[in-house]
Order: sequence, then structure tokens, then C-alpha cells
Amino acid sequence: MHHAVQAAIARFPDRGHAIEELAKADEDFLSLCEDLAEAQVALARWERSDAPVRTTRCAEYRELVRELVAELEAALDRNA
Repeated sequence: MHHAVQAAIARFPDRGHAIEELAKADEDFLSLCEDLAEAQVALARWERSDAPVRTTRCAEYRELVRELVAELEAALDRNA
């Protein structure tokens, strides 16, 4: 299973099958999953950072993750 699909399933474990099927059929949905996985990795990296901009970057990536999760949920709802 694609690591990005796993990231989406971690957010919506009760919709795992739907996520897998939609990711196979829809490149845009898979791209959203990839964006989520990358944003989560970046957030984790900034959370471990001691850079002066850490707080700002963490807030930006948390917001990006929230937006991507909302987009994924909307796509799942449209394809339910």
C-alpha cells in the first residue's frame, strides 16, 4: 500500500477501503493523500526543530494538514 494512502487511512480508519479504492481510481485524490503525508512529515520535522521560526512553521503546517484533511473528507463524501 502506498505510504500516502496509509497517511489518509490513519486520519479516517473507518473509511480505509474507500480511501484505497479512490486512490487507485483518482490521481487527484492520490495527490491529496501524498500532500497530506508530506505535510505531516514536515510538521513533525518542525516540531523537533529548535529554529527560531519553529512556532510559526508548526502553525502553518498544522493549518495545512487541517485543510488537506478537510479536502480528503469532502472527496470521500462526494464519492460515497
